[in-house]
Amino acid sequence: MIVRRVAGADYRAVWQAMRDFTDARDQHSIDQLWWVEHAPVFTQGQAGRPEHVLDAGDIPVVQIDRGGQVTYHGPGQVVLYPLLDLRRHDLGVRALVQILEQCVVAVLAEQGITAYARRDAPGVYVGDKKIAALGLRIRRGCSYHGLALNVNMDLAPFARINPCGYAGMAVTQCHELGLNWSWNAAARALSVALGAALDETLHWQVDSLLPPDEVPHDRDL
Repeated sequence: MIVRRVAGADYRAVWQAMRDFTDARDQHSIDQLWWVEHAPVFTQGQAGRPEHVLDAGDIPVVQIDRGGQVTYHGPGQVVLYPLLDLRRHDLGVRALVQILEQCVVAVLAEQGITAYARRDAPGVYVGDKKIAALGLRIRRGCSYHGLALNVNMDLAPFARINPCGYAGMAVTQCHELGLNWSWNAAARALSVALGAALDETLHWQVDSLLPPDEVPHDRDL
């Protein structure tokens, strides 16, 4: 599986790139996992209800084609997009959701944080607070969109929505729980966990849009 840190935080551009990759791939295409850190944006799922956006203010709201309701992406949050051929892995969408959730639970457990998944509300929680959100789209048997883990970010924008459609849902992040992870460390841990869960070897592909001094090396994975 090719792992890429995708340069450019513009949500619409990354979303279009995911769709283009999914439309162009065939049965020989190697699966990819993208790391992204987005500029502030609210994303509204395809069946999202507008009343769950309470006060967007100056943060754009983008209607997209994943499942679920509204969520927030911003600096300090690790967003992972697994671009997978589910037929190759003999996976259904529910099984993929469970794998992503358990990867988050496992990497947090390694850091001494007890987290869990809820079947009635996809995502990962610590106590009664949500720390990671999930939303997927399956097209032509392949997945895009994915997972967002709150690492060290401004959580205030979550108060301007009903996160994932749940009024009053509290959110948390790694930093708030005493885990002083860097963005890269969190992305790396999640990538390694997902690669192991899918029995895939990870290979870094340099994104040509990254400045030379930001290009990761294999050892960084």
